[in-house]
Formats: sequence, C-alpha cells, structure tokens
Amino acid sequence: MTKSLDLYPTRLPKHHAPVRRRDPVVHSRNQHRWNGPLDEVALSHYERDGFLWFEGFFSQESMQPFFEELKEMAQDPEMLKSEQVISDPASGAIRSVFGMHELSERFSKLTRDPRILGMVRQLLGSEVYIHQSRINDKYGFQGSGFDWHSDFETWHAEDGMPRMRAVSASLMLTDNNEFNGPLMLIPGSHHQFVPCVGETPEANWESSLKAQKVGVPDETVLADLGKRGGIQSPKGPAGSLLLFECNVLHASNGNMSPWPRSNLFFVYNSVDNPLGVPYAAKSERPEYLGARRNVKPLEIHDDFPELAGQGVEPLQGHG
Repeated sequence: MTKSLDLYPTRLPKHHAPVRRRDPVVHSRNQHRWNGPLDEVALSHYERDGFLWFEGFFSQESMQPFFEELKEMAQDPEMLKSEQVISDPASGAIRSVFGMHELSERFSKLTRDPRILGMVRQLLGSEVYIHQSRINDKYGFQGSGFDWHSDFETWHAEDGMPRMRAVSASLMLTDNNEFNGPLMLIPGSHHQFVPCVGETPEANWESSLKAQKVGVPDETVLADLGKRGGIQSPKGPAGSLLLFECNVLHASNGNMSPWPRSNLFFVYNSVDNPLGVPYAAKSERPEYLGARRNVKPLEIHDDFPELAGQGVEPLQGHG
C-alpha cells in the first residue's frame, strides 16, 4: 500500500500556521441520492459551526440498558485486562472502552439506527462504515479530562485517513451538565487544519489514549481560534445526541462532581475515504482504533421502538 498525497502535513519539526481545509463540510450538496432527514437550517449550522446538538434525541429511560451494560463490563476481570480498555491515569478506573460495536450486539444495532445513519450519510454524501467506536467514561470526583485536539489530525497522522470525510455521533448515556466534564467545542475551528509539532513515538496510542502529548495544537493558535469562534459546551439529559465534524477542535475538563459522565462515540467514515499508510507514524494502530478490515457499508437496523427518537422527518439541530 502506497501513501497518497498528503494534503494536511502534521507532526512537524517546528510550528506551522494553520491551513485552510481542502474538503467540503457537507458532502451531499447537489447530490440528490443522499438527501436525508436534516433540513437546510441544520445543514447550514453544521457547515458553519462543525456540529449539531439534539437535546433529548432518545428518551432517558432507553439509555439505561446501555449504561448498565457498561457497568457490567467494569466488573468483568477479563474485560479489564483487554487492551481495548483504557484506564484513567489518575484513578485507574475505566477511562475508555474501544470497539463497543464489536463487543456488544446492543451497541452494534445502535450504530445502524435509521435516524442516526440517515443524518450521517447525508453529511458525508456516501455509504459509511464504523471507523472507531468507544465509550469515554468519567466517574464522579475522579474522571480526568481530554486535551484540546482535532480527531482528524490523529486519524490522518496515525491511521492514514486521507480526507476530512468523517463524523462522530456522541450519545449521552448519562446527563451531561456543567459540573461533570461535558465536551467543549470551538465553533468554526473545523475550517482550519492545525498542524502539530513533534514526531509520533512508536506505539504512541499506548500512552496517548491516557494522556495525549503529541498531536495537541499550539496554545497560541487555540487562543486565536477561541477568540474567533468562542467555546460551546452542549449539555442535556441522557439520550441527547451530538454530531460533530472530524476536524472541529474539542476538549473536556475533569469531573469534579459526584455525578458520572458516560458518553458513547460512533465514528462514521465514508467508504470513499478508506485508510492508507499513516502519514506521520511508523506503523498502523490496532483495528479497534482504526478499522481497515471491517469496512463494509452499514445497513439500517430498524428495531428500536423503545428508543422513541425524533423520527426521520426534517431535523433542525442546533450549533
């Protein structure tokens, strides 16, 4: 496999100014085949801000079985030994569990919910597959935060994702409030690609998933983008849904509250944007971090009457 043209050089020896993105944000523009449930207002919000927020997309009650399954995993000694389970650097509790759609049939079906899949296909203008799935968990009083970063920068550098044609669907399994470390995003930051400084260490994922040191944007650039776009932090009850573009800068603080914060992430990549040779790493990451074999287009699974979502009529997400 050869390395394709690198449109977004990163992990450089010295600081480099941000570069304008060279890919569309909404890929289905003028493609009638990929019409979907999002109306023009929502598409414009996504194009401008890089994300859409749907408070109460699913009922709070319908999220409880997913959260209970996560708690069962946390009590399984064999599960805790898996390399797919990442421990918190401070407390040792579960920080992340990767490959959720392969570990659980319940989670696998959720990746193919027609309401979510319809929006993702519309945004990416193609069939899609799961590039990565995970739960990020923050226990009360002890969950560590996540530094500012662009997911695409990591996936480009370490997985060989060539273009900005992926979207993350983050589903709140617990309430997200101002105290328990909700996700923060810089609106509009996805229009710029921020190259990062520093060579990628061998097997970088073994440490970066606990505390990211390489692939973190320069603070001066972050400050500038923050002054332009501000910072937004969507908050709401369990069952709320956040769709965010792969290059939007985001982070989260530690959880100092008594309330846990568990968010599920499904990363959808276009089938027309397969992974190649990593652009700034010596070796590929494991399959559970960047899918290379299981890249068949997802088929809709419409078997969630109890989820009581908003349906597939035109949706107006909020940036």
